[in-house]
Amino acid sequence: MKWNIQPAPKNGGFRMEGYWVWCGSVVRGEDGKYHMFASRWPKHYPMHPGWLFASEIVRAVSDTPEGPYAFQEVVLPARGAEYWDGRSTHNPHITKHNGTYVLFYMGSTHPLPDPDPKSFQGLHDPVTIVARANKRIGVATAPSVFGPWTRLDAPVLSTRPGCFDSFLTSNPAPSVAEDGSVLLIYKARKYEDNVHGQMTIGAAAADHYLGPYRVLQEEPVFPPERFHLEDPFIWRTKNGYEMIAKDMDGNICGEKYGGIHARSADGLKWDVSEEPHAYSRSIAWDDGTTTTLGNMERPFLLFGEDGEPTHLFAAVSDGTKGFSDAKNTWNMVFPLKET
Repeated sequence: MKWNIQPAPKNGGFRMEGYWVWCGSVVRGEDGKYHMFASRWPKHYPMHPGWLFASEIVRAVSDTPEGPYAFQEVVLPARGAEYWDGRSTHNPHITKHNGTYVLFYMGSTHPLPDPDPKSFQGLHDPVTIVARANKRIGVATAPSVFGPWTRLDAPVLSTRPGCFDSFLTSNPAPSVAEDGSVLLIYKARKYEDNVHGQMTIGAAAADHYLGPYRVLQEEPVFPPERFHLEDPFIWRTKNGYEMIAKDMDGNICGEKYGGIHARSADGLKWDVSEEPHAYSRSIAWDDGTTTTLGNMERPFLLFGEDGEPTHLFAAVSDGTKGFSDAKNTWNMVFPLKET
């Protein structure tokens, strides 16, 4: 990598009392402030899988990239089971193109009542099973960072029977070019009988960010027998594209749940960089202390005017076994220093 992660401001980032917070994505608004689009859902449901049916995308604001960010509004609330994204919105990725704010996200729906927190069956609950199978990628747009947001009545990237993305599409990682065209890297799962297979990473493209989108190849961009990745983030460079992503098993970067770094000339054939370890869950705070976070996921880079990344945002937890024993989750920010 071309930059070093600096100690994180311990009181920075974005937290909300009474909510699980995840998926931080930041853009500088027309007011000159920094606006974080994030996911939240109430803590009376477990962190996982509560997000599948109870998440909503919100906006928070700060005068500086480091934060702390203050909650402002719900951006994409629930809007009814009849909509493809009617019961849950998650995985926000905000960008701006020619004065339009473009919000990529995952949406889901289901026709079931909200589960009773006391009798909720977790991953085996009917609402979880249905909501997971309905995960799709969509796009919303607004003329201002303050809205109003226009949501589409259909996802821009749905599932394809018989393919590696037959079960779900989620975790959108777009790169929008100056002409409005898009390379979209995304997470997918395949139906295996009546359940899903492991996570894979696909590639799609569109001539305009509103679509239509086309999947670029019939195989995942990483061989699933060797790569078990999640949460890709990509950006364009003079030589093609670069990516950071979560290493689920640690066999690529050497750290379970750490971050990998890869490069590609065309967005289809990716090579892990000679220094594959992009970031670690063991981090330093600005007060001189250190912590090994339970999670450090959903990486997002903020870029300066020179096109170089200045800050790394990540969803983190205070657990020791991932989010399974976490008491709190929030979106953290790590300043970057060029080397």
